[in-house]
Amino acid sequence: MTPVAVLVGAPGAGKSTAGKRLATALGVAFADSDHLIEDEAGISVSDIFVTQGEPAFRALEESVIQKALVEHDGVLALGGGAIMNANTRDRLKGVPVIWLEVDLGQAAKRVGMNQARPLLLGDVRANMNRLMKERTPIYQEVSTIVINTNGLKVREVVDEIVKQMDAGENHA
Repeated sequence: MTPVAVLVGAPGAGKSTAGKRLATALGVAFADSDHLIEDEAGISVSDIFVTQGEPAFRALEESVIQKALVEHDGVLALGGGAIMNANTRDRLKGVPVIWLEVDLGQAAKRVGMNQARPLLLGDVRANMNRLMKERTPIYQEVSTIVINTNGLKVREVVDEIVKQMDAGENHA
């Protein structure tokens, strides 16, 4: 059992929002790796960063995602930095991975001053820019479908994902 789709992208790309709607459209369950981590740890992602540090968070993230990639057969949204882990990237091979691409301006506007995003604290735009530059080549590497979400409504993003997933199945 593997997910029917895994969504990746920068913070603010719309992975959770589009993921829930995509799961509904496909008639499957939705899971968000950050929520799975919080369920496992019993505390919020931001609290894990503060009390245990990013390395502890990343180790827990890898473990939770490994389990989800085996046990979850719906739509799975990964945290923005999850793909930086080589083991996670290896486990994504053969799984439909949809990169929700977003430009810096859109992502920063969507994220705003969200305190639940510890890696973006301080200068949100500068931190987002740094993360996007570092992660974009990895998103490109792992994705089987790329959807540019700039200027699209959630419904339009989901419709485009479904269209491309269907096209991929018809050519397999």
